[in-house]
Amino acid sequence: MTERITLMLGGARSGKSRLAEQLAEHYLHNRLVKKLLYVATAEVKDNEMAERVKHHQAARSAHWTVVEEAWALPEVIADTDEQTCILVDCLTLWLTHGLCEQGIDAYIKQKSALLRALGETQAKVILVSNEVGHGIVPLGELSRTFVDQSGWLHQDIAQLADRVDFIMAGCTLRIK
Repeated sequence: MTERITLMLGGARSGKSRLAEQLAEHYLHNRLVKKLLYVATAEVKDNEMAERVKHHQAARSAHWTVVEEAWALPEVIADTDEQTCILVDCLTLWLTHGLCEQGIDAYIKQKSALLRALGETQAKVILVSNEVGHGIVPLGELSRTFVDQSGWLHQDIAQLADRVDFIMAGCTLRIK
């Protein structure tokens, strides 16, 4: 049996996205799914982010359908069937959009909708996110709120997930 919900956590440039894409393509090549849907949550607001996006696009195979969606993850997941593997890259940027563009109350509501959609979907879902809780507690209310909300989001998704991996230096440590 393969996992339905997978959470892949790690630091920046740890190899999370590459390994998540490989897992999804494994599902496709082994006929566990028929379609791959890449949900990109990044919003390109500067040249450096544009370069990051171009790097990710160049590394992806032609098997992917890409949807750019910074906020409506619950709706995307709910609208996807069991023949699809959804790769969400990444939750950290989704959380940032929620806190900075929508506000904490809207984020909490959307997080609940995301957890509900994950609990109900028949699609395979791979969620990529940055683990930011290994350092010191940052200065500033927004930074502390981000670290707190990120940790709680990861805990809540890990409870639903069939598989949780921690990625470091391109290596996978299975933690669930």
